[in-house]
Parts: sequence; C-alpha cells; structure tokens
Amino acid sequence: MQYNRLNTPALIIDEKIFKANMEAMEKCLEGSSLRLRPHYKSHKCAAIAKMQIEGGAVGMTCAKMSELEDLVDAGVEDILLANQVADKRKIARLAQLALDSHITVLVDSEENIRDLSEAAAFAGSVIHCLVEYDIGMERCGVVSNEEVLRLAKCIIDSPSLTFDGLQAYAGHISHMVDKDERLSKTKANYEKLKELIEYLNQNGVEVKTVSGGSTGTAEIKAVEGLYTELQAGSYLFMDNTYRDLELPFKNSMFIVSTVVSVRDGLAVIDAGVKTCGVDQGMPRVVGCDVKEIVASEEHFQLHEPSVQLNVGDTVLLVPGHCCSTVNLHDKLYMVRDGKVVDRLMITARGCGK
Repeated sequence: MQYNRLNTPALIIDEKIFKANMEAMEKCLEGSSLRLRPHYKSHKCAAIAKMQIEGGAVGMTCAKMSELEDLVDAGVEDILLANQVADKRKIARLAQLALDSHITVLVDSEENIRDLSEAAAFAGSVIHCLVEYDIGMERCGVVSNEEVLRLAKCIIDSPSLTFDGLQAYAGHISHMVDKDERLSKTKANYEKLKELIEYLNQNGVEVKTVSGGSTGTAEIKAVEGLYTELQAGSYLFMDNTYRDLELPFKNSMFIVSTVVSVRDGLAVIDAGVKTCGVDQGMPRVVGCDVKEIVASEEHFQLHEPSVQLNVGDTVLLVPGHCCSTVNLHDKLYMVRDGKVVDRLMITARGCGK
C-alpha cells in the first residue's frame, strides 16, 4: 500500500532516512568512549528500542515509571530512569522491577535515597543510582560539589544501592541554533563537571558513569571525552525544532494529512494538536511554504500556501517536536520508496506516570 492510501492523519517513518540517522549516530560516536543510551520518550516503541540495542546502544533511557515497565516487559535488560521517583508505591514497584533488569535511577535528596534503599532491601534487589547534578537546567538536581559528595556517600553507605556516578543533563543548550554558542556553553559545562569529578575522586568517590547529552550536543560530547553515556533521542526522527542546527541527521518522521477544505488563501487539513505536538512550535509543510499556520484540536489552517492545494490532496508535515507527536499516536508506519512495509506499535503511548 502507498502511504497516501493510509487513513489520515497517520504517522510515517521514511525507512531509508531512519537507518541513515542510526548510521550517522554510530559514526558520530565511533572511536570515542561515549556510549549511546537513547531516550525512549522519543519513540516509545519497544521494537525500535530493540533495534537500537542490537545496533550497539548500551541500554535505554526513559522518563517515567510506566515507560520503564514497558521496557522491562519487552525484555530490555539495562534501563536508566532519568528522573527522581518519590512516591513510595512507585519506589516499591521500582525495587521489584530491579529483580528483572539492571535499573538505574536519579537521586537528589537523602530522604529519597533512604526510601530506595529500604524498598530494595525488602525486595531483595539492587538499585543503581546516579546523583543528578544541575548543570544549568534549573530543574532537578543539586548544585554544589559538596552536595553531590554528601549524596554519593549516602548511596555508598546504603544497603541494596549502588553508586554509579552522575547525571548532568543540559537540555537548555541542545536547541541553540548558533553552533559557536552551543559549543561555548558545552565547554563551560565541561569545565564545571571535570572539576566536580576531580573533587569526588579526591574524596574517595569513584565516578564510573557520567550520563547526559542530547541530539544537539552529540558531536561535541563525543569529542570532549568526559561523558560516558549519551541520552540522545530525537536523532532518529528529527523535527522542525532541529531544522537549522546543521546536524548530521535528517527528518525521517512525517505526519500524512489530507486537505479537507479550501478557499481563497486558505487550506484546512485533518491534522491538529491532537495528532501533532506543537509544544516546541508549529509543523512545517513539506514542499509548501505557508504564511501562517493556525492550530486547533482537529485541524491546521494553512494560510496562503505557496502551491495550489485541493480537497483530497495529501500533504506531509514535519512536526515541531517529534517526542510529543509520537505520544499522540498508537502506531507508526515504516515506508520504503513511498510504500508501507511495516507497522510498529507505539507500546508506551500515553505512559506519563
């Protein structure tokens, strides 16, 4: 079946570009000490996670307990939950899942460390921990070398927990369009992190793992040699947000939509915010410049398109944000030379708890 015969709106992946993006990341990390631990939130698809691991990824990163459960259920054996788990019911569940997979979680408080230790001891499992160091996101994490050391020692002294190292995620840098600014900010963070690691080593704490990074900083981190794990996710699909960053990855994910109404200077299509994430901007229409796109639940209004669009025409959209778009679909279609060759279920769709 040709992709334009799909019931729209539909999420499709260009297989050739998808595979080229995987190869581009492999080449980017070739010869470096940086291992890929891709982020599950970008595709939420167990089948793709298996492809990435078979392609050399050390394991998977995820954001939520429900994503973690989906990965364990799919047989993934090494998972980083790149978040704090504070609810004691979820901590108990985390400890149980750690019997089946090598699970690492982030911490930034002694109370949380105690809760994790008690749950793991009760379950008879081992939970691995990274102390989250706030490198500039102003989100979770601690901000001083002394706080990191205190938490690291607390983990080391806690039964059933293992201290592996640090997470230092600088997502605020990832989308900086100016390459020199992106490089400068990343180098400044490198110096801060290097000083922290030296401080921990001087105080008898070994840092085996430094996890973080993203699609926008992958090339930089592969060269600098400090991080051991790269949490890039968007590189597989890319999106309109990354369009101007001159990265070695191309758009492979598109939304197929149908024109449902036209009049002078306006075309309306059957994709809207319920099928296309707009949290990082509006989509781009492939092969058609548009003066303005207005979004509603079920439609995008394309004002003054540069080409003539007619009712029934199929258009392709590059989403503004691939991660939030994936979470709006049940499945994605793999397309080769315009023909659908596979259908993959988005097994963690809606897993936000």
